[in-house]
Amino acid sequence: MKKQISLVIADDHEIFRDGLALMINKQENLSLVGQAGDGRELIQLVNDKQPDIVITDIKMPYMDGIAATRLMLQHDPLLKIIALSMFDEEDLIVEMLEAGAKGYLLKNADKKEIQEAILTVNEGNIFYCKLTSARLASLIVKSKFDPQKKKSSDLFTEREKQIIELICLQHTAQEIGDRLFLSKRTVEGYRTRILEKMEVKNTAGVVVFALRHNLIREEDIL
Repeated sequence: MKKQISLVIADDHEIFRDGLALMINKQENLSLVGQAGDGRELIQLVNDKQPDIVITDIKMPYMDGIAATRLMLQHDPLLKIIALSMFDEEDLIVEMLEAGAKGYLLKNADKKEIQEAILTVNEGNIFYCKLTSARLASLIVKSKFDPQKKKSSDLFTEREKQIIELICLQHTAQEIGDRLFLSKRTVEGYRTRILEKMEVKNTAGVVVFALRHNLIREEDIL
């Protein structure tokens, strides 16, 4: 039997926190071991429970998620943290990533994406919310956050680079196939290999990688 992933969640809005807790408690592979309503409470709870993953709001009373993240990682560098954010907090998301968070979710993320974020981060990968804007992708690339330092754009064939560019421009597999005279299934196969090479899970991750490695220009997507 697979080991359950233990989680602590933190948010100062009890109704939101309870909804998230309810979703987590319904998953057989997840175990919610505690909830916190502010940053100070979160740090104490993490020290006591030692979870695998923390999901925390950025804006909280007494101590925000950014300061709490720095302190938690000083105590346990292997702790995996996912930031929770509103759509208009892009600069704060970047600060959370720079502080050591391994991913972020917008608060309107659905159950499937929350589960995917937990599993992705638990495996040691970075999770980029699928609703990541071009502006946020650009901010991430310009920040100190760089989990892919060892990666190289030489990993990709010319055909893959063409497909990466079209993915970044938000074209569907069918549209890419029509442009490049490929079947939709062939494009989907390329996309799967591209995601594997980049070690990302979705289009947002492709955009961040492509910008950072000069596979696409910022002005092409903004």
